Amino acid sequence: MRLGVLDVGSNTVHLLVVDAHRGAHPTPMHDDRWLLRLAEHVGPDDLLTTTGERALLRAVQKACDAAQRHGCEDFMGLVTSAIREAENGLEVLGRIRERTGVDLQVLSGEEEARLTFLAVRRWFGWSAGRLLVLDIGGGSLELASGLDEDPDVALSLPLGAGRMTRRFLPDARSGGRPDLAALGKLRSHADELLAPAAKKLRKAGPPDLVAATSKTFRTLARLTGAAPYSAGIWAPRELRVESLEQLVGFVSRIESDALGELEGVSVDRAHQVPAGAVVATASMRALDVPSVRICPWALREGVILRRLDSLGGA
Repeated sequence: MRLGVLDVGSNTVHLLVVDAHRGAHPTPMHDDRWLLRLAEHVGPDDLLTTTGERALLRAVQKACDAAQRHGCEDFMGLVTSAIREAENGLEVLGRIRERTGVDLQVLSGEEEARLTFLAVRRWFGWSAGRLLVLDIGGGSLELASGLDEDPDVALSLPLGAGRMTRRFLPDARSGGRPDLAALGKLRSHADELLAPAAKKLRKAGPPDLVAATSKTFRTLARLTGAAPYSAGIWAPRELRVESLEQLVGFVSRIESDALGELEGVSVDRAHQVPAGAVVATASMRALDVPSVRICPWALREGVILRRLDSLGGA
């Protein structure tokens, strides 16, 4: 069957269309992305602005049209931290449902972590043993560990690359160079939030394999020498903490406009690379992780797999 998943994140609204059935590898058939940066449309009053709501409505309608053109038999929509944390988020989703017929489901941070873990487990298989999964999004960092398809521990921390850029590195957003003192404050903030989370994850047991997913981790891996996107999803990719620490030193001395010109860096997200690199380094150090394997599957694939499981033999 053909499935469509619409993922409304803090940075991007992403439509993924796949052909799949239970027990089979979901085959991507089409994808679309709309850069909205919804988190930046949430004001000091914690309300999503009218401009942000209109942009989201347009993106959802475009996604609906694309899903129909590509013959989707099933269509699912989900939203993560940006809408989840807006005080008027449910009201906005209600109006979008009335206009488009799409019922966007709000995922908690823990649900994000669990669904992402499921995708990573299916990708690496049972031979991976106990898995530890790290996922840096725009608004949050998800962490999960376990032996089965449902993790024993699933956590979400407000350490997303976009959120940390807005809070600590505003100059990077305008194309400038990140402030070194601000990078230090960001590292201290990340260390503080990660300490209790790392304690919980260590109690779950030492991992046999540590995996990382998300656009942020893929970009960081590429900048430290991992295979390019053109090599395909099957190419093995790894990110080592020593290389990552060297990368932090490099990106702290370069303007984000110039960073966006490097191969493997999205121009739209170049300003978030320094914050993402600091959070990734702090996470790996807190968890005593020398390296991570990059997994191409993440939340959207986890949603698809969970949906296929629920359909039984369909």
